Formats: sequence, C-alpha cells, structure tokens
Amino acid sequence: MIHKKKFAALAGAAALIVCSANAQTGPVVLKSPNGEVEIAFATLSRGSQPAETGQLAYRASFRGKPVVDWSNLGLDIQGSQVLGAQVRITGSEQSQGDETWTAPQGKANPIRNRYNAVVIKAEETGSRRRFIEIEARAYDDGAAFRYRVPRQNALREIRIAREATQFRIAKDARTFPLVLPNFRSNYEDDYLELPLSGVHSDYLIGLPLLMEVPGVAWLAITEAYIDNYAGLYLSTRDSRTLEARLSPRLDEPGLAVSTETPMNSPWRVLMMGAEAGRLVESNIVLNLNPPCAIADTSWIKPGKTSWNWWSGTVARNVSFKPGMNTETMKHYIDFSARNGFEYMLIDAGWTRRIPGREGPNDSGTDLTQTNPNINMPELLEYAKSKNVRLWVWAHWTDVDRQMDEAFPLYQKWGIAGVKIDFMDRDDQWMVNWYRRVAKKAAEHKLMLDFHGAYKPDGLRRTYPNVMTREGVMGLEYAKWSARITPRHNVTIAFTRMLAGPMDYTPGAFENVTKEEFVPRNRFPMTMGTRAHQLALFVIYESALQMVADYPGAYDGQKELDFLKAVPAAWDETRVLNGEPVKYITVARRRGQEWYVGAITDWDARELDVPLSFLGSGSYTADIFSDAPDAAKQPKNTVREQRQVNAKTVLKLRLAPGGGAAIRLTPAR
Repeated sequence: MIHKKKFAALAGAAALIVCSANAQTGPVVLKSPNGEVEIAFATLSRGSQPAETGQLAYRASFRGKPVVDWSNLGLDIQGSQVLGAQVRITGSEQSQGDETWTAPQGKANPIRNRYNAVVIKAEETGSRRRFIEIEARAYDDGAAFRYRVPRQNALREIRIAREATQFRIAKDARTFPLVLPNFRSNYEDDYLELPLSGVHSDYLIGLPLLMEVPGVAWLAITEAYIDNYAGLYLSTRDSRTLEARLSPRLDEPGLAVSTETPMNSPWRVLMMGAEAGRLVESNIVLNLNPPCAIADTSWIKPGKTSWNWWSGTVARNVSFKPGMNTETMKHYIDFSARNGFEYMLIDAGWTRRIPGREGPNDSGTDLTQTNPNINMPELLEYAKSKNVRLWVWAHWTDVDRQMDEAFPLYQKWGIAGVKIDFMDRDDQWMVNWYRRVAKKAAEHKLMLDFHGAYKPDGLRRTYPNVMTREGVMGLEYAKWSARITPRHNVTIAFTRMLAGPMDYTPGAFENVTKEEFVPRNRFPMTMGTRAHQLALFVIYESALQMVADYPGAYDGQKELDFLKAVPAAWDETRVLNGEPVKYITVARRRGQEWYVGAITDWDARELDVPLSFLGSGSYTADIFSDAPDAAKQPKNTVREQRQVNAKTVLKLRLAPGGGAAIRLTPAR
C-alpha cells in the first residue's frame, strides 16, 4: 500500500495555535476545509451559555445552520463524578492534515484524507484536578471527535461505566433507527422511519443512525476506530436529545471499558450533507482509522464467489446426490470457473465435529479436520486447476480456540479466506478479538468476512484483509421470512452501508411478486425483479461479493453476462439520485468502465439519469432493465445496447420492486 502524505501541521502558526494557561470563555471553533462544516467546543454554565468553567460541550452546524445544539461531553468513571461535568478549557491547538492513500479494496481508490483538526485540553475545577482532552476533526463531509485521557496520577487506571456524550439535534428530525433487542446483537433487523420525537426512550438504537434535519442537512451518527473500547449505541433522553450507551462487559455488566491511561475513545462521527446520497459517497469512517498495518497487500484480492449455503446446498440434473460433499462443492467450483469468479465459499458443515464438544450453531468442531464427506485436498487441487480459490466458514468460538493452529494450516493449504460467524456482540473484549483475528489472519495471508457481526468502523483501512462483514438483515432472511422487501433493500443502502461494506449476499434469480412469495430453505425465492437483484451488485459495497443462488439458476440466463463483468472493488462512487426507503441510483467506476445500479421500493418509477460523470468520448451502454410485464413476471428483463456520452440522459422505467443495471464501456 502506497501512502503519499502532505501534512501542513502548523500552516499559519499564529492563526492556528491557541495555547493558554488561563481558562477560555469563548468557544473553540473548527471549520472544514471548504467552510461548510463547523464544530465548536466550550464549557457551559447552568444556563447553557459559554462560561469560564462548567460542563464540557460541543455543537455542530452545516452551511451556517445548526445541526446539533450544545450537547454534553464526558466520561462516567466508576467511583467519581463525570469527567467533563465541571472543567475549564486550558488550551487548544489546531492543525491540518492532507494525505492521499491507496487501498486494495473499497468504494474509492485513491482516497483523499483532508481535514482541519484541534486538540482541546481541559482540567477539572474540583479537588481531584483530573485532565481530559478532546480531539476533533472537521471534514467537508462531516466532523468527528474523540476523548483522550492522558496518563496522570489521579487516573492511572480508568473504568468507564458509560459515556455522558449527547447529541441534541437542532430540531425534530426524520430518523431511520435500527432498534435492537439488547447489546448481544448481530445488527440484523428492520430500519424504522420515525420522527425523533417518536423514538421511545426504551429503544436501543444501533449505528449508523440516519436522520434528516428539515431545512438544514442530512445527518448520520456513527463511530470509527473502535480499539480496546466498547461499541456505541444511542437512546433518547427527550424529544430532541440522544444519549450514548456503551456495550457492557460480560464479566462485569455495570462496566463498559477497563484500561490504563493514556486512553483514546473511538471517534464519534457526524456525517453531514445536503443530500442523503452525499453520505453514501463519504470515506470519513475509513479516514479516521490508522494507515495500513500490512506491508505487502498484493495478496488481497477483491472478487465474486459462488456459495453453497443460501440455495440450500442444492443442484439439479446432476449425477450425484447434492449435499455437503466433495461432488457438490466441485459443482459450485465449476460454476465459478466457467464464469470467471475468483472464489467459491464452502459454508458450515465441512469440518469434523468433536464428540462431546458440540455447541450451538455448528460450534464445537475441529477446524483442521473435515467431515467424512469432504475431501479437502482433492477440492483444493481441483479448484486450483480451475483457477478458483476457496474460502471456508468457521464458528468464532472454534476460531478463538484454534486460530494459532488453523490459520497457518489454511495458508499451507492455499485457502483464500475465512468467513467467521456468530460473534453477535461488541463489548470491549470482542472488539479486541476482531483486531486480534484480523492481525493473525494477515500474518498468514488470509482474507476475512465477519458474519454475525457489529457494524464496520473502518478497521479495513488498517487491515484491508477484512474484506466485508454482515451486520445487516440480508438476503438469507428470505429463507424463513417475508422481511426482505424492495423497500428494505433501498433503506439499507442509505443506512447500514454508511458504516462500510456489507455482505448482504445478492443475486437471487427465483424472482417473484409479493403475492407469490413463500419463504423456503431450499431453492429460496425473493420479492422484486431480477433487474433489482442485478443492480444490488453495483449499489451494495462488498469486496467479497456473493453470487448467492445455485449454479443452475444462472446457467443460460442473459443476465449472467452482467454478473460476470461487474467488479467487487471500485475507484470512484457517485450517488446520482435517491431518497431513503424509496429509490436510489448509484454509479461506480473501475478503471475506464462505469457501472450504474438503480432500485425502487414497491412503487414503479421513471427516473432521469444524467451521464454527466462520464469522461470525453462515447460509451457503449449495456442496459438490463425491467421488462414491460415485470410487475407480474419479475424474472423478465430487457437487454439493450446503445451509444451514449456525457450529455446523455437515460430514462429508466422501474417496475414495482424493480431496478436497472448498466455497464458503460468506452466505445472502440
């Protein structure tokens, strides 16, 4: 990974540095490079006015309008008052950063990391005189801050029960919360649509939380760079105020974080934009993470994979009995090979069970041994002969027990990566476990897919072998419920995907109407049109992209040509139009080619899609769109080729639950 860094740490020293031994009464103001985003910090009196001493607080605005009103900051440390409740600001130091870095996978490459920054130093006014710092950055697409607790005699160890962080939204907002049952969650649920004043105080809200502050901005709250800390959630204090909640430790439920100082919290991120689509384009979460820790990333290869699990490990018109066996896996390897897919993923059931150690969800297996029906050496040799590499599935408890043994073995075998499942929590221990696994996997040139996972936090910048993660209610739910609807598919593009890549597992070709849909485990079906499913390969970001259905579903279908061509990593991303829960159109570039995906909810739509993002010259557009009868026959698509250029405006007609998928290649 190549880093080109240009840091102007002290540009205009007199203007950028403020250090004072005396308390500061006025707010410390930080603006983004383009001046549109502003975040300010101050100590407030009981009347919520800036004062020499008082409650540490912040506010944020976009284009001169308030987005977040004065909101409290602080850490609730066991055995003492909140650190930040009664302090004075003793100094602040501003700086700038500007770097351009490259990544082996993601939605943009290269990525520019340009911001203005400030570190604010504060001291308690009580007898303990503890110190706390706030580090903040302002980007053109948002702002972020984190707590820093320096090493000090009064706080050599720090035990945080909760954060006192608040987000007091400037006015009642339209929100899209993910309401979770508890802190032991896989983030797989429906996103609601509610006014902020209608979010009940007993709701536990997972991040990211998207909202529209009317007449001001689109705002999303999330976090970045979680390291040796607990995951952040939100709940409401009143009709406009959200408060931080931290995932508690398993060994001590009244405690969230226990560590030594110096300590940094994760970044609390405020993504802002005039349109919801601007947040989808943002790389702020990635940019708030440390640079790549892997010296050689040449082995990290984004790609598409066939997958035996979603279809029910099935095959039709074959000479063998389908199931978790060598012949069925070869069948899926063959499908990858003849279509140029880089990988085949062998899901749960391939390992040998340990007698007496069986656990829930396929835990209690030996990750170094296969079940009697799987001949791993034969499969590895067969896949290699077909220029396909294998991924394997593993339960996290087995990985925790055996990674020091299994990961070197997988490297020796030539396994490409591991899909690790069922963690379902983000307390401090589990957060650290993710990082430990990512590091160990990188040492053995293994890529990772975290399932049963919490939301992304930008870990893949530091460990780009973390290709994707679940943390979303994906297509698998169509096997047992009617929850995967076109509306849901649009919604998660604007909500969950703001945090980072998501392994939704698109590609269902048994497309049916709402009335025809029946959940089933084998040969599952999905609501909405085939063109809608094709478009998801453009709209959803994932460096390991599943082609989820069984091979026979694709063979002989014209839409397979699009799946063969569409990349799994991108150089540029643009959201062309859209509104949360209703519709979205995304354009992504890889090299000289552009791909466009558009999807709608259950409402049919006509969309004008300007191609002004194209460079000079003409392009050939290969368009897969809903057929005229797709509302009743959702599998039907129309394929059309036409010459276009940057002045062209495509008119797309989307059926209910429909979509369109387009490949744009320079004309020769």
